[in-house]
Amino acid sequence: MTDVLCVRFRLSPEKEAELPRLLELLGEFSPAVEALPPDTALVELRGATRYFGWDTRQIASVIRVRAVALYGVECVIGAGPGPMAARMAAREAGPGTTRIVTDLAAFLAGQPVAALPGVGAATARTLCEYGLDTVDRVAAAPLSTLQRLTTARTGRELHEKARGIDRTRVVPNAAARSLAAERTFARDELDPYRHRRALLAAADELGARMRDEGQICRALTLTVRYADRTTTVRTRRLAEPTAHSAALTSAAYRMYEALGLQRARVRGLALRAEDLGPAERATHQLTFDPADERVRALEAVADRARAKFGPGAIVPAALAA
Repeated sequence: MTDVLCVRFRLSPEKEAELPRLLELLGEFSPAVEALPPDTALVELRGATRYFGWDTRQIASVIRVRAVALYGVECVIGAGPGPMAARMAAREAGPGTTRIVTDLAAFLAGQPVAALPGVGAATARTLCEYGLDTVDRVAAAPLSTLQRLTTARTGRELHEKARGIDRTRVVPNAAARSLAAERTFARDELDPYRHRRALLAAADELGARMRDEGQICRALTLTVRYADRTTTVRTRRLAEPTAHSAALTSAAYRMYEALGLQRARVRGLALRAEDLGPAERATHQLTFDPADERVRALEAVADRARAKFGPGAIVPAALAA
């Protein structure tokens, strides 16, 4: 029985703001929708097929048509008996198609081990060195062997996933795991000063949004879109979880400078705050730097002004010119 859809929207950077409305669209078919930003969602279909009188493929087709008609967004959809199978199926689905897993054992048997959710490059490389390069071979391996090659926890998870045991569930209204801010240029921009100005604006927006929502991020991703439609993506782990705009700006500048773009023709820049968490669980390393404390105090004042007068009430001086 197919219970879960994994819907991956083909969102261009300028369409990323449509994700909340697309999630509302999915909510018309099921109350159990879990967002997986920036472009994916899981939908629990249990009961929906009986309620609408449609099978899984029909529901997927209606979702796809409505996403295109209402928001101009195409999607690929995977379906399976659980979130793991649905996500793996979505990777195999082509644009405008639905890949449905009905026989989970047969579907998993020929998959490379790297296709299992949670198996990174290092783990996959270790397993392949010992001949465990496909899911069916991992399933046949003793639990003790997998734990010895990886760790006790990872080995146990591999043992279960390779046998089709999926303990994950669709969690409705899950907190966003990332936030994005983008700045595009009216024409292809070569000036590094304007590039940095755009990064400053995006970082300031991200910091304000996270502080308003009581969140912090642990990583920052920079995406550079060029005139020829190619992109460069870089992710940096932050020294400490933060929503401090100055820290986000510094990290963004370092990633930008490391690219050595020089005279690159840039169409747009985007920053994404990754691995979000509640601000009350964050720690801050004291620096005993009065300048840092002043900046943070001014930031708090600016946040209160924005809350009262609007997001454009106070902006960094470099953006006011």
